[in-house]
Order: sequence, then structure tokens, then C-alpha cells
Amino acid sequence: MNERQRYVNTLTFQAVDKIPLMPGGPRESTLKRWHEEGLPEDMDYMDYVCSRLGIVREKPSSTDEGFFVDARMKPLYEEKTLEHRDGHYICQDCIGIITEISDQYDVSYLRSAKDFVTRRYISFPVKTREDWEEMKKRYDPYAPGRIPENLSQIGPKLAERDFPLTININGPFWQMREWLGLENLCMLFVDDPEWVAEMAEFWGEYVLKLLQRVFEHVQPDCLRFSEDMAYKAHSMISPAMTREFLQPVYRKWYQEIKKHDIPLLQVDSDGYIADLLPIWIESGINACDPLEVAAHNDIVEYRRSYGKKMAYVGGIDKRAIAAGGETLRNEVLRVVPPLLKEGGYIPSCDHGVPGDISLENFVEYTRMLAELTGWL
Repeated sequence: MNERQRYVNTLTFQAVDKIPLMPGGPRESTLKRWHEEGLPEDMDYMDYVCSRLGIVREKPSSTDEGFFVDARMKPLYEEKTLEHRDGHYICQDCIGIITEISDQYDVSYLRSAKDFVTRRYISFPVKTREDWEEMKKRYDPYAPGRIPENLSQIGPKLAERDFPLTININGPFWQMREWLGLENLCMLFVDDPEWVAEMAEFWGEYVLKLLQRVFEHVQPDCLRFSEDMAYKAHSMISPAMTREFLQPVYRKWYQEIKKHDIPLLQVDSDGYIADLLPIWIESGINACDPLEVAAHNDIVEYRRSYGKKMAYVGGIDKRAIAAGGETLRNEVLRVVPPLLKEGGYIPSCDHGVPGDISLENFVEYTRMLAELTGWL
């Protein structure tokens, strides 16, 4: 089997020769530590880990042919530093958010998950209805540069790919949060629900039209949307609000991917998702990540509750990986074997791999995964 077949079959509870080996990705600060601990500067971290473990790393023979989908606003705002004082920058990022960050970083870190960067949000681009009317003009699904001009030529080549193809977009909650800010958005759910419904519907239709342009030529394996909408112990809005304002968008996207036989609709949300899982399942979402253990997610219990209605990627406590030894071993054995019995699970770190995880602990953790998933 190739990488594409393993990924799709695993997450749709079908037979595979082995489970994808996806231990998780390090951030910039993590790689800096690993380079100090022996990872060659010019070597990919997974190439290094696989060489240490004696695994022949399988790499795709095909390419993405330059395929992309750009759902961001057009035009973007100018990225710029507005002020530098007391060890901090005040920055405007490319989507119009004004933010304060440490001056050990720069504005490029604000729209990229290069590292774990603490920030203080100051203002957001949509404050009034007038701002909203102007913002909508930046989201023309037919604007040049949203998809490759030669997509009709790319499509037949991508149909023969041997790697999984995922389209990543923002979910409606995530997108509204970027327009208004979390606190302002949450207040609007109560103070002006009609406006929230209007924004959610606008985003759902905009993404749908963009996807329809893509699906005419390319059939991806997964539509994955970012929807961080949970804290450590609760979701950011109630289940009732989620059903009323967000579920119509999810269902609209689900109906579109089903028309094109796209097998996976996957959601990425940090935080405690127990109250959201049944709503996602009702909406047609059939995979989710990253299942943060520190946020009280119990992936083993979720499998008992929902069976094969939901597949998972993640769920291994990053803190246990950092601790190593028996703590690491107990965590991997707590999570991985029970879920692999039924399938629908790719073991991975429950978020980006942080800098407190040593290179040796990461190698040992990956070795355990490789043994359990059929690579060793």
C-alpha cells in the first residue's frame, strides 16, 4: 500500500498493511534543541529518526503539481511593526489584527505556526457593521490567485497521486474569531445573533463556491478545517449555539464533499471537545485532531462512546513524551493499542511537539509507535 491508501483506509476503518507513522511535528524552538542534541542541521527530523530506528522511510513518487487553495482575504493587510518598546513589538499582521509579542520574534510568527508564541491581542479589523461590509469585499471566491490557473491540467495528474491530498480551510467559528476577536464574537452570539448568523452563512457560502471550483478538477482525500473553539474544560460557546450557528455550515460542506466522493471531513480543535463531538458527528464530520490530554480529553473513552462514528489523529500526551521512561511507555500503551483494535486512529502527539521534548525521548516514542503500527 502507498501513503495515500494507508491514510484514507486507516481513518475510514478499512484494512491496511500498517498504520501511518506520524508522531508529530516539532516547532522552531524544538528543532533548535534537537540540533544541539545531535540532529544534523541539513537533515529532515523524520529521516533522522527513521535512520536511527532502521526504518526505510517511504516517500511519495508523485508531487502536488503546484496545487493550492487560498481562501484568505484578498487583498491582505500590510504586515508591519507599529511600535517597539520594553522588549515587545506592536504588530499588524496580514489579516488586520493588531497584536503585541516579544521582540525575540517578529510579525512573520503571527500567521505561521513556526513556534509557540505568546501574544496579546489589541484590536481586530471588524468592529462595526460598516467594517463587515468592507471586509466581505475581500472574499471573492472567483478572484485570481485562489486556485492554480492551470487546475484543469493539474487535475488528471493528481488523480494518480500516491500521497493523501488535504485541503485546509478555516471553520466558521475560527474565521469569525479572526474578524472580530474571541471576546467580541462571544458577546455577539448573545447581543446580535442575527449578525453572527449572517457572518457564518457568508463564510459557508464563500468556501462552498471556492470548493466547487476545485472539485470540478481535483478530488482531494480530505477537507480539513481549523476550528479552535474550546478551552481546557469547556467549549467556548454552548452546544446549542454550535448547533444553531455553525452546524448549518458544517452540513453544507459535508453535502458537497459527499457529492464528490471525498472520504474525510476532518476538524482541528484544541481544548476540551467532549461537548462538541456529538454535534460534529451529526454534521458529517468523521475525523478530528489533536485530542489534547491536558484539556481532559480521553480518546479511549471517546472511542467507547462513539465507536466508528469518529476517527482520530493525536491523543498522546506531550507531557508524557517529555517525561520519557515509564511515563512515556504507560501513556502510549494506555492510548494506542485500545484504539488500533478497531482502526480509525493514527497515533500522534496531541499538538505540535514542544521544546521540552528531547531528541532521545522523541526517538524512543517514535520507536514505540513504529512497533505498534507495523513499521518495526
